[in-house]
Amino acid sequence: MQTVDDIKPCYPLFREEDYKVSLKNKQDLFEERHSPEKVQEVFLWTTTQEYQDLNFKREALTVDPAKACQPLGAVLCALGFEKTLPYVHGSQGCVSYFRTYFNRHFKEPICCVSDSMTEDAAVFGGQKNMFDGLENAKAIYKPEMIAVSTTCMAEVIGDDLNAFINNAKKEGFVPDEFPVPFAHTPSFVGSHVTGWDNMFEGIMRSFTLNTMADKAPGKNGKLNFVPGFETYLGNFRVIKRMMAEMGVDATLLSDPTEVLDTPADGEFRMYAGGTTQAEIKDAPNAISTFLLQPYQLDKTKKLVENTWNHEVPKLNIPMGVDWTDEFLMKVSELTGKPIPESLATERGRLVDLMSDSHAWLHGKKFALYGDPDFVMGMVKILFECGAEPTHVVSHNGTKRWLKAMEKMLAESPFGANAKAYTGLDLWHLRSLCFTDKPDFLIGNTYGKFIQRDTLHKGKAFEVPLIRIGFPLFDRHHLHRQTTVGYEGAMQVVTTLVNAVLERLDQETMGMATTDYNFDLVR
Repeated sequence: MQTVDDIKPCYPLFREEDYKVSLKNKQDLFEERHSPEKVQEVFLWTTTQEYQDLNFKREALTVDPAKACQPLGAVLCALGFEKTLPYVHGSQGCVSYFRTYFNRHFKEPICCVSDSMTEDAAVFGGQKNMFDGLENAKAIYKPEMIAVSTTCMAEVIGDDLNAFINNAKKEGFVPDEFPVPFAHTPSFVGSHVTGWDNMFEGIMRSFTLNTMADKAPGKNGKLNFVPGFETYLGNFRVIKRMMAEMGVDATLLSDPTEVLDTPADGEFRMYAGGTTQAEIKDAPNAISTFLLQPYQLDKTKKLVENTWNHEVPKLNIPMGVDWTDEFLMKVSELTGKPIPESLATERGRLVDLMSDSHAWLHGKKFALYGDPDFVMGMVKILFECGAEPTHVVSHNGTKRWLKAMEKMLAESPFGANAKAYTGLDLWHLRSLCFTDKPDFLIGNTYGKFIQRDTLHKGKAFEVPLIRIGFPLFDRHHLHRQTTVGYEGAMQVVTTLVNAVLERLDQETMGMATTDYNFDLVR
């Protein structure tokens, strides 16, 4: 029994006898239960090379995907624009999933609505849902823009968003001048990064496609930065900080930092911050547009190049020393602004930090998974620290990304034994962690189950998880950290080396048996 004077955590409750008996009865009476011996036998078989060979032959089944669906990315993109309400043309369950997914990661309320398509809409189409949904959303939540995306149901039946939105305006459900950009985001193809790209292209197209007559590259003297699907709020802030230090006037096209990190000061903010409509309309007048995650922004790149007539710099995600150098030098080249001493000093601190940690990271083996640009940036940082990636998995990586990743691995001695994969899920990666064991695993929360399985086989087989990526459900506040720029590299290397040292401590805890090390001089 819980009392105010003796508050207990929840998880030990399930170890009490009542729960043990209840679970046993459930298993014995209602489940087709195999014996513990059989379960262990099958478990051990799944750790073998024989099982891996079968596992890698899967064609029609995904187990534990290392990606989410398109509308999730579309919602995040929409949240980055001022007073914009993400609107999902689909069922209530889909929106509940998106909201809870982000809520668990950011620990913030997530504003997103649905037009609640049901069986009727699946048969007759969702136009009526769209009419009522747009009218109610505008009246109740008072946004200045509604960004519409789709789900599986709407895409399977072939709902035409452009027609539905135009008809809604024609029949007076929303004013004709009210912005309702849209994107078709079918969940059964692509991933969350594709959805972000589609939604961004849809928003930019709706504001700029037919208004280019008075636009000219360089007219406003600014730079545009397109973040892509980015969940580290610190990354938005570090880009803005570096540009401010350089004296560069810059616009982040989609900036959700304020709405996803609002203060607890007694005032509820449904909308906070974000890129304004004026900034969107002015974006084609910028000197250039930087794509911070170029391997996930294909549609955006075409619009920026073909409609805005911007030459997109050929850069990688600015992670690590070299790629941040290239990023800042390109900014300096395009704007004529010198790189200030403050950033040069910050770079020097990063190099010093890497030198301090090099001895502990050199030769350590890391398997990693996540979105294409992120894992490429992580590999770059690992190389700069002398660490060795072994398996690089990007479930949603393209053939173009795979070619670039393989080239990058081949050009470094630290990538000699590494292999990159697209289309693989975490069950594939689980097999690789058993048959070709790395020292550590880098990725999101879901990797904890790989760590748990490897530990179950024995302590010697455990692959500890280092949590960097999205989503991070079982740790708090990591989404405020930074992975890009010199500051981001410092935080990443700090995380990596301290995970190595924590593991070292775990392996040298035995009193007078394993504790023969220089514990205090690491």
